[in-house]
Amino acid sequence: MASFVIEGGHKLCGEIHPQGAKNEVLQIICATLLTAEEVIVNNIPDILDVNNLIQLMRDMGVTVAKQGVDTYSFKAESVDLAYLESDEFLKKCSSLRGSVMLIGPMVARFGKAMISKPGGDKIGRRRLDTHFIGIQSLGADFRYNDERGVYEITADKLHGTYMLLDEASVTGTANIVMAAVLAKGTTTIYNAACEPYLQQLCKMLNRMGAKISGIASNLLTIEGVEELHGTQHTVLPDMIEVGSFIGMAAMTKSEITIKNVSYENLGIIPESFRRLGIKLEQRGDDIYVPAQENFQIESFIDGSIMTIADAPWPGLTPDLLSVLLVVATQAKGSVLIHQKMFESRLFFVDKLIDMGAQIILCDPHRAVVIGHNHGFKLRGGNMTSPDIRAGIALLIAAMSAEGISRIHNIEQIDRGYQNIEGRLNAIGARITRI
Repeated sequence: MASFVIEGGHKLCGEIHPQGAKNEVLQIICATLLTAEEVIVNNIPDILDVNNLIQLMRDMGVTVAKQGVDTYSFKAESVDLAYLESDEFLKKCSSLRGSVMLIGPMVARFGKAMISKPGGDKIGRRRLDTHFIGIQSLGADFRYNDERGVYEITADKLHGTYMLLDEASVTGTANIVMAAVLAKGTTTIYNAACEPYLQQLCKMLNRMGAKISGIASNLLTIEGVEELHGTQHTVLPDMIEVGSFIGMAAMTKSEITIKNVSYENLGIIPESFRRLGIKLEQRGDDIYVPAQENFQIESFIDGSIMTIADAPWPGLTPDLLSVLLVVATQAKGSVLIHQKMFESRLFFVDKLIDMGAQIILCDPHRAVVIGHNHGFKLRGGNMTSPDIRAGIALLIAAMSAEGISRIHNIEQIDRGYQNIEGRLNAIGARITRI
């Protein structure tokens, strides 16, 4: 198990480029199964979750070629359907959460799929009902094989239908869309997720010959087609990384420029950091964060305490709440962080309390942060990363802390952040991997 040793208190200075978006690329790679023709994908991040999915595609018989530093081609001309029933395939699926999005493309094109319960972060329940109910509505038959602990999905032919999703699940919507593009007839999905990553998936599928309308809204209409063709696609910059870098700059009182952020696709993220008092400027497609000695949390108009909560897009992504919580520990004022989606994601705050942060964990979903106003620094500590986003939040805390910190289980950070210590050390951080 690898660890980071972080020497806190060093300022950052310079430019940093966000990687390709993890949450988008996992959908895009799965979608390449929908055609026998070549699909070229640019701006793929070199991170554990993505690399594992690419290897899984190779194992399935997909021809994968690396064409550049971050460019791959995928050609699913001869998929090994027998391998998809093997224990090896199912074991790999169980450790890779993104593998659940193989169901939609596989059932749509080949009429069957098999998958074990996927793994990933330990952040509470992440139910798959939306995926399963949606694809069942299209005519697929789901059976749970208790002996092997796997779901077996079959369909002679999928048929379009109307559905109202019980939750605006991003991966659930993506899975249903990928199944519906080859279904017979028209599918209407209401309460669909509309995150930029899902918009990207729909635009790519349309370039491949799909007929999807309502993109960027919560009402998608999909006219099924007989087949899809090859295309080329470029992945958006990772909005979670962009937000993480804004938080790092604020916590370390640093001046940095975050390059090529696709500002129009950041939604409410810049404004959420401004609510904590952090100054940032849009300069073309870059974000400039000036060095700030202090930043003050806003109050609501009636004077009540600021609440920052996650919500379906265009609300605030839950993946950034851990970062915003850490940044609030050094702001002036107090804020209530309300994590609605996952019931275990705030449990990492005990590590921050050990470092000297003033946080009241009200329940599994809510925490009140009383900011230090940089009155005193956090203390270096010894901690373990429970999930990707808590991992980066703890790294930000350690970079601003006094003394040496150690973060263990950094494989969780590697799952979502490409060469994070190399890129941060290049602009002034002191992070060593051991």
